[in-house]
Parts: sequence; structure tokens; C-alpha cells
Amino acid sequence: MGSFLLRRLAGHTVLALVAVSLAYLLAAAALHPCEPPAPPPAAASAGACRSAGEPLAGRYRAWATGVLHGDFGRTLDGEPVAGELWRRLWVSARLLLAGTVLGCAGGVLLGVYAAVRRDAAPDRIITAGTFLLLAVPVFVLAVLAQIAAAELDEATGVRVVAWAGEPGGTFGALGRAADGLRHLALPTAVVALSQLAVYCRYQRGVTLDVLGADHVRTARAKGLRRRDALLRHGLRAALVPMTTYFAYTAGLALLTGVFTEQVFGWHGLGEWVVAAIVRGDVNVVAAANCVAAVAVVLAGLASDAARCLLDPRVRTPAP
Repeated sequence: MGSFLLRRLAGHTVLALVAVSLAYLLAAAALHPCEPPAPPPAAASAGACRSAGEPLAGRYRAWATGVLHGDFGRTLDGEPVAGELWRRLWVSARLLLAGTVLGCAGGVLLGVYAAVRRDAAPDRIITAGTFLLLAVPVFVLAVLAQIAAAELDEATGVRVVAWAGEPGGTFGALGRAADGLRHLALPTAVVALSQLAVYCRYQRGVTLDVLGADHVRTARAKGLRRRDALLRHGLRAALVPMTTYFAYTAGLALLTGVFTEQVFGWHGLGEWVVAAIVRGDVNVVAAANCVAAVAVVLAGLASDAARCLLDPRVRTPAP
């Protein structure tokens, strides 16, 4: 298992390096900090203009050397990119991690349940609900959630959830925790629902395939009920494809976070990158792509580890 994970990590790392390099080269070639109106100080703006006129290969070499030493360069304002990057990353991580975990777990459970109850009323309700979620863009879902939260607060006369802004300004550990949960509940629910619909549809299809497999049909022929045969003999096989699918949806989760942060007024990576693209700030765009590449690599490694645990054939070396 250890050798398999090391090989997969090496492969993911190479792909991440290629993706990050291409992202920087494309950003440096397409974004020009001298063309849009320049709000930053004159010295920083002049420095960015001078560096934009240098050969692309030299700029990439200098940037890559700095990244290897933990230096992502400076923004158009002349501030270090790294400091703002880690602050924004923490804001986005609080939102995406909780929403992705809840969406993944909820989608898998609902998908298995819908497959077991195929063509029954619960299956039809879950299918209709997930198709509805898939049809609604995430930013529309976020706005609808804000409207529902505002109506709930007005009806109850109590601020149940906060539908805009980040937590802050509350004294005491208990007060800060309660305020954080109020601000986190709605955007996390939006991220979770968007992920839940995708996972549920995929898990339902995989589970139906497993229910028709020979080993599950043999178990049912021996007298086990359909649900018991799935839980004892088919659930592990049904979860293996989901571990691979998890790695591919990491990028979707990052994109969902961009829209969700914009709607709810969270000052995370999504807001920062959008503003950097408008201003032509190459270093900020490249740093955000580094974070995205690392996130996808970690998701892929977690997917491989889960697949090793679920499928003994993966961790058994080939003869």
C-alpha cells in the first residue's frame, strides 16, 4: 500500500507542477498590469509594468525559484502575496471543507438509500430533489438561501442565521463560536447541497450496478434480503468508484466556493482571484492556482488511500 501511494503521489505531483507552470505562463501572457486603470502606488505599478516587459521565460524562472523558497512575489500594491494568501485560504477552507464533507457524506447515503428503494416513493422524491438542485446554478441557490434566511429571521424576530458577511465583533469564546456558526451555516449548506446532488446521482447509479452483480445475486439466492445483501456484500464495491470520483470533484468544489464567497460577502480566495484577474495581477492568480493544484493533489491522494482500504486488489502488488 505504501509503495502504491508513493507512486500515485509522484504522479500527482508531476501533474500539479505542469498545471501550475501552465497557469502562470497563461496568466503572464494574458494579463497586463499596465493596461487597466492602476489604483496601486506609482512605484509598485511601475515595477509591475517593467517586469511585464521582460521575457516570459525569465519571469517564469524567477517566479518558480521564489515559489520553491516560499515567496510568491508581490501584488500590484507592493504587498507580499504569501501573507494575504494564507489569510484568504483560511477563510475559504472553513467554508469548503465543511460543505464538501457534508455534501459527500449526505450524497452517498442518499444515493445508496435511493438505489435500495428503487422506483418507490423515497427514490422518486430523492431523484426529483437532486435533479432540481442540479438544474439550479450555485449562485442562484445561494441567493434563494439568503432570501429564505431573511424571511425566517423576520418571521421569528430572532437572527437564526446570518445571510451575509463574515463572523467577527463578538466578545467571549462562546459568543464568537455562536456567531461563527450563524455566519457559516448558510454558505456551508449551499456548498453541501450543490455537492450532495452530484454525489447522490452518481452513487445511486453505481449501487444499482452492484445490486445486479453476480455475488450480490448469489447472496440474495441464499435468502438474504436485498438491503442486507448490499450492506454485507456490495457496499464496499459500490464505494470504490466514489473514491475515484471524489478526486475529480475537488475542482468543482473550488469553483463552487468562488461563487458562494461572492454572494455571501466572504473575503476568501474566490473574491481575491476575481479582483486580481480584473486588475491583471499575475502573481496573485498564479499563487491561487498553486493552492488549487495542491488541493487537487491532496484530494487525489486521499482518494487513492481510501481506494486501497476498500479494494484489496489495489494494494496487492502485481505478480
